[in-house]
Amino acid sequence: MPVFMHDDLPILVCANLQVEYLTQGRRHVILDGDATTARCLQLLTLWRDKLWPVMHLKRIAQAAWFNPSSRLTDWIAEAKPRPGELTFEHPLPSAYSSARFVDYMSSIRNLRCVLTGFSLDETILATAVEGFHRSHRYAVVGDAVACRQPGTGEAAAYKQSMMNVIGHFATIQSSVDLIRISGAIAGDGARSADG
Repeated sequence: MPVFMHDDLPILVCANLQVEYLTQGRRHVILDGDATTARCLQLLTLWRDKLWPVMHLKRIAQAAWFNPSSRLTDWIAEAKPRPGELTFEHPLPSAYSSARFVDYMSSIRNLRCVLTGFSLDETILATAVEGFHRSHRYAVVGDAVACRQPGTGEAAAYKQSMMNVIGHFATIQSSVDLIRISGAIAGDGARSADG
């Protein structure tokens, strides 16, 4: 389990918190959407309350069938980026398909990111693997990520297999552990300011 120091504050990366992933009948509809969204929003609120860095990833398609006027790629209302929060659009599964994202990530010293959100089997997997190869440290919050419904097989087994693969490239954490660790960071920061 990672321990964050005050000069090593984690960046919360909210992946693809878009309407499309919660719309029934869509190809990308995710499993356990309500529960995952609630945990993502809980962590997003925690980060915002502590004024810690937040980054939003938005998957955009550029194929001929893509309709730019569609509302499906809109942010989930409660997760919409606020002023001061970073936003990166990426055309391919990995966030590293955005040149701006690559530039930003390359400019940070002591980089540690906490990944939450949708598209576990695409964006989160691809970003964690590519980040690993660039020596960027990622933690994936296992109960705050979700993947699309598989075409065949059991959904829970599919998600677990994705988490097993990601575990080779990133640390896996629970939201409960992350919230507990965040309290320790706040406590350390308060002691440092006092002493």
